[in-house]
Amino acid sequence: MSWSAAQYVKFEDERTRPARDLVARIPNGVVDGAADIGCGPGNSTEVLQARYPDAQILGLDSSPDMIAAARKRLPGIAFEVADIRRWRPEQRFDVILANAALQWIPGHETLMPALLARLNPGGALAVQTPDNLDEPSHRLMREIAGAGPWAAKLKDAAKARAARHDPGWYFRLLRAYASHVDIWRTTYHHPLAGAHAVVEWVKGTGLRPFIDPLDESEREAYLARYEAAIAEAYPAEVDGTVLLPFPRLFFVATR
Repeated sequence: MSWSAAQYVKFEDERTRPARDLVARIPNGVVDGAADIGCGPGNSTEVLQARYPDAQILGLDSSPDMIAAARKRLPGIAFEVADIRRWRPEQRFDVILANAALQWIPGHETLMPALLARLNPGGALAVQTPDNLDEPSHRLMREIAGAGPWAAKLKDAAKARAARHDPGWYFRLLRAYASHVDIWRTTYHHPLAGAHAVVEWVKGTGLRPFIDPLDESEREAYLARYEAAIAEAYPAEVDGTVLLPFPRLFFVATR
C-alpha cells in the first residue's frame, strides 16, 4: 500500500488534534526516552517533542515518503524506516506513542503486550485508532468496491484494516499487563469544504487499499462514484460545508 505525506498533511490540523488530546493524557511527568511508532510525516512526533522537550525521541514508519517528510520537518529527531511488526529495539522507553497507526497492524492480542514489554516500569503506551468503519465514509468504500467492474481487484481491500475490538476488549487485554488503563472514545466533527474535501481526506488514509490496486481510468471512475455517494450521505450546509463525524478510540496503559 502506498502512502503520500503530501496527501496526508492536507488536513494536518484535523489529523493532529487527536494526537494532542492523547499526549495530554499521558501521566508521565519526566521522560528520558520515547518512541513514536507509525509517526507519519512527524506531526505527532512534534506534539510528543513539545510535551517532552528533553527526551530522546525515535520516530519510525514503514513509508520512506513519510520518513523523508518527518526528517525534513524535525531534523533533530532520529527517524527510521521500519515495520512495527518487526520492530525489536534494544532499549526500553518511558513512552511509546502510536497515533492512528495500529489499525493497519493485525494481531492486537499479541502486539499490545509486546509493546508494553518495551516500556520501562512506569512507562506509558499511548494509542489512538480510528473507529470509523461503520461510518458512511467507510461503508460506502466497501459498497462501491463490491458493486463495480473493479470488484475482483478490490475483493480483499476491506481486509487491510486490522480486526476491530471494542473498548472492553482492550481494557481486559491491557489490564493483565498494565498497572493502570485509561480508555475513552471521542467523536470529532470536522467541518470540511464539501464532499470533494471528504474524499481528499480519506484518500490520505482509509481509501488507499481501495484505489491503489486500480489503474488510472478505474480509479477515476471509482472516485467519481464514491464522491457522488459521499455528497448524498453527508448533506452540505447552505455555505457548502460538510460536517464529517470521525470517531476515534484512545487508551493510555501504564506498565
